[in-house]
Amino acid sequence: MKRLLRSALAVVPVVFGAPGEARTVEDSAGRVVEIPDRAARVFAAGPPASILIYALKPEALLGWPRALRDYEKPYIAAPWRELPETGRLTGRGGDANLERVLALKPDLIVDFGSVRDTYIDLANRVQEQTGIPYLLVNGRFAETTASLRLLGEALGVPDRGEALAADVEATFAQLEAALGSVPAKRRPRVYLARGPDGLETGLKGSINTEIIELAGGRNVADAPGRHGLVRASPEQVIVADPDTIVTWDRTFYDRVWRDPLWQGIAAVRRSRVYLSPTAPFGWIDRPPSINRMMGLKWLAGLFYPHLWPGDLRGEAHAFYKLWYHVDLGEAELDRLLERAGGRAP
Repeated sequence: MKRLLRSALAVVPVVFGAPGEARTVEDSAGRVVEIPDRAARVFAAGPPASILIYALKPEALLGWPRALRDYEKPYIAAPWRELPETGRLTGRGGDANLERVLALKPDLIVDFGSVRDTYIDLANRVQEQTGIPYLLVNGRFAETTASLRLLGEALGVPDRGEALAADVEATFAQLEAALGSVPAKRRPRVYLARGPDGLETGLKGSINTEIIELAGGRNVADAPGRHGLVRASPEQVIVADPDTIVTWDRTFYDRVWRDPLWQGIAAVRRSRVYLSPTAPFGWIDRPPSINRMMGLKWLAGLFYPHLWPGDLRGEAHAFYKLWYHVDLGEAELDRLLERAGGRAP
């Protein structure tokens, strides 16, 4: 962040919104921001924001923080598969300096995720130095409907925001009705295995793992008072002994069945290790954006097949059509769901 801000010191503030065509919006951090009445060119500060903007108003998205890979492109509507790579302002590996942002001539910057002081400070600095309005939108699950409505209004597509918010409300209501009465002691003990060795995980309460609790599981990586991603030791995983493991890393998934470190873990012994689909975005996190709404349905079905007997194939088809603007064919669905059932190789 310091490098990014230093590179911007010489930038002359430029405002791309036309005079007199502006309105004010209060973002999720309580910042009152003046934005163009019609936000036609929007820069995503990071991957979570790019997915949110694409879902709400794809024609406004200036590019992907990371260009889509070939295997991801069939799961995005054709007009937006080849958008340029823009880099990112926030998160790991932030590499978009402000000169690059200015060259794209956005009339709005959007960040979706944490609204901690660090991100508020960045938003204020970038907005002050460039003159481009910058909205912070809360990425927590509990705020999803409010965030969709907020950005839908800001982007001038309130009906679209309302439609997606209604879909989220329906999913949350279904989860509560199906799983709300399951006592804590009967909920699966789940470990999120990130990375090729499976030893990066998210602590309970982090934005990366809140999907586990909402889907009716118990995150075994718990350190009261701490949140976020951490490195777990092999000994900690062995002591936690999760009965269910979820991962999005194919390398870890392929090796866990034969790696001596994992052979004594209950989840491996019971073949309860599940590989999340990742096209075009992960269902668990990677990044933690609205893509997780599909992951919620998937996890609920894995954790409680008798309480959530949904048709995963049908749910995925409907989700991708509503949220990603793409009508998947049978071949695309086959590739997407190839290992989603958790069958050991």
